[in-house]
Amino acid sequence: MIFGQIKHKNDETLSQGVRAALDFARTHDLAAFELGKHEIDGDDLFVNVVEYETTSPQDRFWEAHRDYLDVHVPLRGDEQIDLNFLTNMAVKDYEKAADFVSMDGGKNASVVMAPGDFLVCDPQDAHRTAVAVDGKPERIKKAIFKVKIEQ
Repeated sequence: MIFGQIKHKNDETLSQGVRAALDFARTHDLAAFELGKHEIDGDDLFVNVVEYETTSPQDRFWEAHRDYLDVHVPLRGDEQIDLNFLTNMAVKDYEKAADFVSMDGGKNASVVMAPGDFLVCDPQDAHRTAVAVDGKPERIKKAIFKVKIEQ
């Protein structure tokens, strides 16, 4: 996982797809985008703009992905994302069509995401999103870039 701020352009160590996602985030007003999926480079790079209420960790689920990297970019509001490594989790099912791995386990770390931040989650990074910061629910809007992993 990589946690950073969009304004810092130290992208040379990032993959080309992640660099493209961050460049898109820097050059587009994502907060004005309608909710839903927006293609950037076909199935290789797209962004899902979502809006939801943060809640308690007990009301959320763990996930990971095999075919795509996630690049989380908050647009409005703060959100805690809990993290762990897939190897520390009890992995359950993989839904190929949704590129979704479900699992159970506890958190190893957390990041508090605010507008201007980004978080890259690789396939080995289990993540639990939409956790309320300090237990205070908040309506947030964010962009989740999906970057296809070269097979």
